Amino acid sequence: MSSIKINSLDTIRDAAKEFISQMDDRTVFAFYGEMGAGKTTFIKAICEELGVEDVINSPTFAIINEYRSEKTGELIYHFDFYRINKQSEAEEIGTSDYFYCGALCFIEWPEKIKDLLPGDIVSVFIKEEANGTRTVEIK
Repeated sequence: MSSIKINSLDTIRDAAKEFISQMDDRTVFAFYGEMGAGKTTFIKAICEELGVEDVINSPTFAIINEYRSEKTGELIYHFDFYRINKQSEAEEIGTSDYFYCGALCFIEWPEKIKDLLPGDIVSVFIKEEANGTRTVEIK
């Protein structure tokens, strides 16, 4: 497990670069954290560092957003399962097809679909500290 500190929004891109440098060949990343911990903001910074030039926002209502890196042409899927009430809702949109397609998948609120997650996911825990900084734990 490794740990990355985000001291402020001014340093989030540096934290994203550090995160990317630690990525291996696994493609599914499950982001855990309380509401407001910074999951979407961190994923946005990661996507920008990976070369996404589109507007990046939370797919809370759409459930999934698709981006493409302008640098590599690589597809990136960003999921937000906050509004999912039953796992079957996630199954109906074909989440397993996305998870096993080889593209990067960044998932917010993965605990809502835990039985659908692949066995080789990377778990990322984001915690807001009392002083407003964030700690990112990667397992």
